[in-house]
Amino acid sequence: MTLDWTDRILDLEIGPVAHGGHCVARSEGRVVFVRHALPGERVRAVVNEDGGGAFCRADAVEVLDASPQRVPAPCDWARAGGCGGCDLQHVDPAAQRALKATVLAEQLQRLAGIVRPTEVEELPGGPLGWRHRVRLAVDEAGRAGLRAHRSHDVLPIADCPLAPAGSLPPVLEHAFEPGGEVEIASDADGLLHVDAPGPHAGGFPEDGPVVQRAAGREWRLSPGVFWQVHPALPDTLAAVVGEWARAPLGGVAWDLFGGVGLFAAVLAEQVGPEGGVTVVESSRQAVADGRAALADLPQIGWRVGRVEKLVTTLDGQPDVIVADPPRKGLGRELVESLVARGPERIVHVACDPASLARDVALFEGRGYALTELRAFDAFPMTHHFECVALFVRA
Repeated sequence: MTLDWTDRILDLEIGPVAHGGHCVARSEGRVVFVRHALPGERVRAVVNEDGGGAFCRADAVEVLDASPQRVPAPCDWARAGGCGGCDLQHVDPAAQRALKATVLAEQLQRLAGIVRPTEVEELPGGPLGWRHRVRLAVDEAGRAGLRAHRSHDVLPIADCPLAPAGSLPPVLEHAFEPGGEVEIASDADGLLHVDAPGPHAGGFPEDGPVVQRAAGREWRLSPGVFWQVHPALPDTLAAVVGEWARAPLGGVAWDLFGGVGLFAAVLAEQVGPEGGVTVVESSRQAVADGRAALADLPQIGWRVGRVEKLVTTLDGQPDVIVADPPRKGLGRELVESLVARGPERIVHVACDPASLARDVALFEGRGYALTELRAFDAFPMTHHFECVALFVRA
């Protein structure tokens, strides 16, 4: 008989935070991953997902003994059965960063065998209003909203406190093509850009490029082209990458998963006109936008395609490689390809601590030591954060 605790109510003593936006508890020998709880609390939780194995998932619905780090959530949807975007609205912002630092340290120790406590640094702007790019789902009635946690259900939100004040309500008033998605971007000039397929009631004016600025430069981006959602993050990452890359004058640098060339712009200034920077990016539109923005830097070359396929075809001996892979990280095959080219330094930008820890273990095993590591709270109120790691050839 399959074990199924779905809808069962449990009184739980909450244990440590875990990667993924929940804390760990135990009941009758099973692990229970609990959202909306904090380490050390006693809560009443309802099981909302159970595959019948060694663990199940639950939401805290009543706090019996609260942590001193608990605060009122600023959004009514940050609750059991609510939005899937925020995991930590019930936590004091400084405590959020401490929890994320705990997760990073645990992942590094468990997956890479490294003991390295690292502070998760606050970015300017505060915990609300930072999300300058929001993707909404559209339900079958044409109403835009955010998805419920681990669900395809679309919640009928009226606003989101993570988005810039006043940016979402005018969009949410409109009807859109059922089943589609709507992306809303606030640019560096405070202008709102709405990218939605098909006709929509009321319509929106003709939209121009999304203007973004970082590293002393300007990009004019097409709809849907990637840019970091936190307005302070691009400059922060560009500064750290530039500090750690130290590409030599006249040298060779690679910018993998390079997008529109934010890091390439920094690397190009370091290598100078006699050096070379190669950007590899799979999005043709991102490359087109990057070429236009960085046309004054002829030392930058662009390759369109998957990094995993193109990296073995790149010419030259790189002095430094910068890689900003998707959430899954680099992985064994790509790490092997990079270290085989023998760069002096590799700067790894990562948005998932578990993937980063696995990559750390791979690099360390191939003679590249983790010498620097910084983490930034680029996604307040969620369990996500951004890391930058420097590997130096032993």
